[in-house]
Amino acid sequence: MERKERVDTFGALSLIAFSALLAFNQVVIAVVNEGLQPVFFAGIRSVGAAVCLVLWFWVRGRPLGLERKNLRAGMVLGTFFAAEFILLFWSLDLTTVSRASINFYTMPLWFALMAHFLIPGERITPVKAAGQALAFAGVVIAILWRDKGGETSLLGDLLALFGAIGWASLALVARTSLKDVAPDRQLLWQVTVSAPILLVAALFFGPFIRDLQPIHLWGLAFQIVVVVTFGFVFWLWLLSVYPAASVAAFSFLGPVFGVFFGWALLGEEIGLPVLAALICVAAGLFLINRPAQVPQKV
Repeated sequence: MERKERVDTFGALSLIAFSALLAFNQVVIAVVNEGLQPVFFAGIRSVGAAVCLVLWFWVRGRPLGLERKNLRAGMVLGTFFAAEFILLFWSLDLTTVSRASINFYTMPLWFALMAHFLIPGERITPVKAAGQALAFAGVVIAILWRDKGGETSLLGDLLALFGAIGWASLALVARTSLKDVAPDRQLLWQVTVSAPILLVAALFFGPFIRDLQPIHLWGLAFQIVVVVTFGFVFWLWLLSVYPAASVAAFSFLGPVFGVFFGWALLGEEIGLPVLAALICVAAGLFLINRPAQVPQKV
């Protein structure tokens, strides 16, 4: 499918649904963390996703396409993928879904900064700069303004923030160095490179098994099949079809969905710090990714 200059109705609905899926995914991670060590969980997820993707290519009669010329970029992509999910899974073991969502979904803030210097035509405008300042203020509120609602930690909040930077770095590599590689092949690079990194890293995070129950295995299967194998391939496809900034624009819905699911499904309190940070981050991300106004000819 050829690239489009703007997000159409299909793209908008797809990005809204994907934002909701990722937010719900954080609830799933928090629940499965009770049964599996977070980093080991992330490693097993990458192994399972790699198997699913190989089957996907086999069923469709397509070669895996892990070409030597893309080895360096693929290794970088997979390393960022591993770092992103070590940080996110560990974060959700220490803090609430609401706080993790607010910090993790600042990804467009960091992506916009990177794109300003590295992607032609994606410069920071005064409106985007105002949005960055507002989103950053939300991050400061989320990290420094602590309340007593829910089990939270400063380390958990910071880990989610650094996870967002890892996600932005991954998106930048996908958008530049591997822009001509099919989305499912990009994901295959990510999971095959990240799997051994995550499993080795898991050795330093304690016992692999906690209080494992059937619900945790169902959550793991949901992660492998729905979120990674199909969800991430779909997101990478959207990134290849629509402008990167426009795709990132919809991530301002991520913290909104995340706070809602944390409250609705896990009973997390939405205190004043969380609400204030949510408003600042969502508004800031909206401004960062607001389409430029084209002057009308008279």
